[in-house]
Amino acid sequence: MKLRTLILSTALTALAGGAFAEGVKVGMITTLSGGGAGLGIDVRDGFMLAIAQSGRSDIEVIIEDDQQKPDVAVQLADKMIQSENVDVMTGIIWSNLAMAVIPSTVAQGKFYLSPNAGPSALAGKGCHKNYFNVAWQNDSLHEAAGAYANSVNYANSFIMAPNYPAGQDALTGYKRMYKGELAGELYTKLGQTDYASEIAQIRASGADSVFFFLPGGMGISFLKQYADSGIDLPVVGPAFSFDQGILQAVGDAALGVVNTSQWNKDINNPTNAAFVATFQAEYGRLPSLYASQGFDTANLLISALEVANPDDADAFRAALEVANFDSTRGDFEFGSNHHPIQDIYARQVVKEGDVYTNKIIGVALENHGDVYAAECTF
Repeated sequence: MKLRTLILSTALTALAGGAFAEGVKVGMITTLSGGGAGLGIDVRDGFMLAIAQSGRSDIEVIIEDDQQKPDVAVQLADKMIQSENVDVMTGIIWSNLAMAVIPSTVAQGKFYLSPNAGPSALAGKGCHKNYFNVAWQNDSLHEAAGAYANSVNYANSFIMAPNYPAGQDALTGYKRMYKGELAGELYTKLGQTDYASEIAQIRASGADSVFFFLPGGMGISFLKQYADSGIDLPVVGPAFSFDQGILQAVGDAALGVVNTSQWNKDINNPTNAAFVATFQAEYGRLPSLYASQGFDTANLLISALEVANPDDADAFRAALEVANFDSTRGDFEFGSNHHPIQDIYARQVVKEGDVYTNKIIGVALENHGDVYAAECTF
């Protein structure tokens, strides 16, 4: 069932018979326009694919575009909670938007299921019993990159990320695991597209490797400019800069680069194989990790709804904590702060026919949780 058809059919069902009087409303605020649109579109499409496959007509999903603007996200959240009376919120990609929306959402008694952003401030002292992250805690993929750098004996990394919560968590995470020296450390502007100055600093730094976190269009711009610079230093980073939706735009500049992810299309389990096949059939493209996170988030929600509705908050929360669903990642487990404990893989960018993609080359961190859980008390 196509996404547009699914939304129309659920709306008609509601009008015809009041189906959602006894059902569940989900408010999805995500990025559907601008430079980060590909990430939000993938989360949305993965989420809606799982809803369609479930066959449940009692789940209404209201989808809005945050335009990657915190003030817009806050206005939309207020509308969904106060006017639409949603039961569960989801969808946000960016950590600065998450920080603007999630604390207020859970304070009003709603549940928030994050399919992406996992800022440290919400994993530790700022955790909440109604907040669940289905993707990762922000530091985790960067910690895995630091562990990989150790394994290949990088000793003098130049590191960089955008200056916003996820960027700060990225460099913190890399440094937590990485055992070498730093040739340089800098924060770029969020949304920046010209990296001439940063590349000049890398060239002059004496580094033996580069770690960067630049999601979406930022990563595309940097990788192309870095490849054109002639600098011959190995690059490592998280999946966000080497994901399926980005690689086609980057092209050969990304080939051979090792990156870290909790998901890839070649994870060998039946759920993942079926997800990759059905997503590609439905949308005409390979899924990204963002699509897998949207798919898993919806299936977590569906599994909890088999036990209780959100209006029975304690029972619904307990059902979420059990996480009794088949994840694209295989076994799925929440830590004590409602963030995943999971394997994080090292992947390498390859070309399969005309398509740039990733293949798993090893496990960078096994059964990995986050350090902030120790600070979380509900």
